[in-house]
Amino acid sequence: MKLPGHDAIARQADEHLVTHRVELPRKVVQRPIRQVGRRLLMALLVLVATALIVYADHEGYNDSSDSSVDLLDAFYYATVTLSTTGYGDITPVSDAARFTNIFVITPLRVLFLIILVGTTLEVLTERTRDEWRLNRWRSALREHTVVVGFGTKGRSAVQTVCATGLKKEQVVVVDPSSEVIEAATADGYAGVVGDATRSEVLKRAEVHRARQVIIATQRDDTAVLVTLTARQLNRGAKIVAAVREEENAPLLKQSGADAVITSASAAGRLLGLSVLSPAAGMVLEDLIQQGTGLDMVERPVVKAEAGRSPRETEDLVVSVIRGHRVLGYDDPAIGTLQLTDRLITIVRATPGAQVAPDVRPMSRE
Repeated sequence: MKLPGHDAIARQADEHLVTHRVELPRKVVQRPIRQVGRRLLMALLVLVATALIVYADHEGYNDSSDSSVDLLDAFYYATVTLSTTGYGDITPVSDAARFTNIFVITPLRVLFLIILVGTTLEVLTERTRDEWRLNRWRSALREHTVVVGFGTKGRSAVQTVCATGLKKEQVVVVDPSSEVIEAATADGYAGVVGDATRSEVLKRAEVHRARQVIIATQRDDTAVLVTLTARQLNRGAKIVAAVREEENAPLLKQSGADAVITSASAAGRLLGLSVLSPAAGMVLEDLIQQGTGLDMVERPVVKAEAGRSPRETEDLVVSVIRGHRVLGYDDPAIGTLQLTDRLITIVRATPGAQVAPDVRPMSRE
């Protein structure tokens, strides 16, 4: 098996300096600095407008120092008035100036305070809102899907599962890269930033309450550690893992994976098949792509099919799942179909058609 030395694995498993956090999808994404800058600009505009209003009627104001009010005095008066400081050295003396203060400058003062106080309250309550959303999310999260690794493999796996009817709210992505998690949350998935080989990170993804776990890491040794940790936290979840080297697949199954996909070998076989028969390669690629052309799905046996052979069904049956055994369509052990059987069939994909994914883990014998 092509794995790094045991020391490297131990260092990866015992790493305690990796930060992790939960990121929930947001409907509106706007940088905080942009929000603060926009409100400061609004406050500045209110200040300038107030100063110009005062300067336009500067003869109606009295300055205790020199009795005249120039443009600088107008900005000074606007500043101390809007901030409610009110030193009293510049005062409105005419009826028009007092009228303007009551009906114009006072509303501008209120608007100025609303802008500043609103910004402060938003900053102070942001963490509280995030904590409330996080707690509500955790309390409602049940029977979900955890995806470890959101690269090409992980993204394609999520898209395929969601095409069968799984809601994006029921998917949690775990990845050590903040940029990757930002991309996942932008697509509508919840994300956890951290090393999935650590049980604390997987617990933040609520893996102990998950229905299924998809492991699509870049390294085979990481996939082994994640599988061991996930299986320890959740004995009943279906775990599907991807590995690069085919010789590492048995170790993944021994670690607790229900199914192991060898990505490099699968791509190589598809390339070889396409060379030998381009048409056969196109058909196989069509089967892999969910929601277009032909799809391979798993479904239960309906009452009308019970007692019949696999060849007598309307769909093209590839295999029959009976108990923990997967039997070929021509296996004599099948006999006739039973209501407890499940069928793996090839069907024509139709827009809007959704087939519920199987939730029962296969045998790990």
